[in-house]
Amino acid sequence: MSDQRTFSNFSEFYPYYLEEHSDVTCRRLHFAGSLLVLVVAFWAIASGKLVWLLLLPIIGYGFAWVGHFKFEKNRPATFKYPVYSLMGDWVMFRDMLIGRIRF
Repeated sequence: MSDQRTFSNFSEFYPYYLEEHSDVTCRRLHFAGSLLVLVVAFWAIASGKLVWLLLLPIIGYGFAWVGHFKFEKNRPATFKYPVYSLMGDWVMFRDMLIGRIRF
């Protein structure tokens, strides 16, 4: 069944995004991927080895997609809502860091 929802703004999208991340393992993989993206980005910039920045999408999406396909058993929101999904990744990461979302 295809999801036909439309969202006018990110505030409308985020509750849907959280529904799509109900599995704790999926959320943990998102968190790990996002944290690793930050570490690799910082290291690449600090060391001047900017070619490592090319790995950021692979790291971020790799962890997230394993979480969706193996644990959440759904299709990542990235495919239908790429911008809102990327924003959701970072808002959820922040919400996990501050304890608003369990992981």
